[in-house]
Amino acid sequence: MTVQREDGETSGRYVIKLSPTAEAEMTYRKTESGIIIDHTGVPPSFEGRGIAAKLVEFAVADARKNRFRITPVCSYVVAQFRRHPKWSDIKA
Repeated sequence: MTVQREDGETSGRYVIKLSPTAEAEMTYRKTESGIIIDHTGVPPSFEGRGIAAKLVEFAVADARKNRFRITPVCSYVVAQFRRHPKWSDIKA
């Protein structure tokens, strides 16, 4: 699974192409200091494979590499940040 970042002027998303007709995504809005992750979605037929976790892990690595902070708003991402206290360095 390859995660790609699609960046717009005020928002963007991390996406994994799962098949020719299916994709998983995690959307965000840009802020002055980083991003606000507001949605994570995986098609039901692909759930339970760690795909959403891979999106979050990629965003965390991206934040560390590019020196920005993440504000988790999506309930899944909020839960992941609670489970991984070592990510507190990039949490806004």
